[in-house]
Amino acid sequence: MAKCKRNRNRAKRNFTFKTPAANRNYKDTVFRMLFSDRKNLLSLYNAVNQSNYKNPEDLEIVTLENAIYMGIKNDLAFIMDTNLYLYEHQSTYNPNMPLRDLFYICSEYQKLVDKKSLFSSTLQKIPAPNFIEFYNGSTVISDCTELRLSSAFECLTGEPKLELIVTVLNVNEGHNADLMQHCSMLKEYAQYVARVRHYASDMPLNEAVKHAVDECIREGILAEFLTQNRNEVISMSIFEYDKELEEKKLRKAEFEAGREAGHEAGFAEGENHAALEIASRMLQSDKFSLDEIANFSGLSIAEVKKLCTDKQ
Repeated sequence: MAKCKRNRNRAKRNFTFKTPAANRNYKDTVFRMLFSDRKNLLSLYNAVNQSNYKNPEDLEIVTLENAIYMGIKNDLAFIMDTNLYLYEHQSTYNPNMPLRDLFYICSEYQKLVDKKSLFSSTLQKIPAPNFIEFYNGSTVISDCTELRLSSAFECLTGEPKLELIVTVLNVNEGHNADLMQHCSMLKEYAQYVARVRHYASDMPLNEAVKHAVDECIREGILAEFLTQNRNEVISMSIFEYDKELEEKKLRKAEFEAGREAGHEAGFAEGENHAALEIASRMLQSDKFSLDEIANFSGLSIAEVKKLCTDKQ
């Protein structure tokens, strides 16, 4: 389970956010729909932070509905204990999440200080940020790892002057058991996703999703949520699974195009450095197998072995 350092100061600050109009062109996700409910989100927060808050109203949701980059929206943002949390859900590996979160957090801070002067001699206080990614893609990764903005810096020398760390939690069924135990909604969500993937392997996607939804309702898995939102969940799940498959095809095409262009790692230009840096950090930790490093970074086993040899 991830442990996040938190400011225990219970004093409420007067953070003011404007509520922008919702963007109707954005396709929502089951994860975001499920945890936009304050009660469910508080349960997830408590599980991640090993806390025991009872009142969902203590949690202030500040998700910016129009904070969209390339058609992708920040999933959930909220303030708790004067700290600001950005939660993201990903079904495919994305090494660019720290950069995306940088854009999101800048948008949040810009709204927060909208009517305050940054030329004042008084220091303008802002909530400390925390970045969590809930990953449930089909690529096997460890239960908990980190993505760093500095991995994307070209020709970095010394310590980075700007850093942003995203904690990545694997929320596939069978992973992060302690986290799942403390958040039943997350556990049941993982079970639902696992069933969709299982049935989609040998039946048409629309049938697989409907079968998974009906089976989960019968077995008491997200039963109330799925019953109340059955049609919308089916539509979103089909969209999400199709999107996941399309992203995998795109990455395979990028890999092949990269090989033909002579890129050793097979990544599109700009991602190769990040992949090597991520693999290098994972090797240094001595916590991951070569297969896990290859799966998570996107490098081949041969490339990971070469990187390992070069560092010896």
